[in-house]
Parts: sequence; structure tokens; C-alpha cells
Amino acid sequence: MAFMLFGFDKRRAVRGMARIRERTLLLWALGGGTPGAFAARHLFRHKTRKQPFTRWLWMILFAQGVAIAMAIIPK
Repeated sequence: MAFMLFGFDKRRAVRGMARIRERTLLLWALGGGTPGAFAARHLFRHKTRKQPFTRWLWMILFAQGVAIAMAIIPK
């Protein structure tokens, strides 16, 4: 879903139409769509220069990585 939203937002940006809020894109990434978000950024060349957005996306990826590591490492 995140991948599709990034693509949809890129299309709307190119056409000068109303955009999807960055908060919405980040929430979809947070909900598990981080791989799709990064793939869409690369494929569509979208949201690659927005530093605050990029920082948030990387922090989400890091937090998800920590959560997965904590879930699979035995205690």
C-alpha cells in the first residue's frame, strides 16, 4: 500500500494536483510498508530530497529493525 501511495503522490505532484500528506505516507511506512516506501522512493525518484521526511523514514526503518531483532533474539 505504501508503494502505491508513493506512486500516486508522485503522479499528483507531476500534475500539480493536491498531494498526499507526508504524515500519511510515514504512517503507512510505520505500519509495515517501509520496504515499499523505500522501493517507491527509488523507482519513482520521489521524496528523495526532503531531509526531514527522509530522516523520519530511516528512523522508522531502524525502529522496525530493532523490534524485529528483539522479537527473534532469545532471552
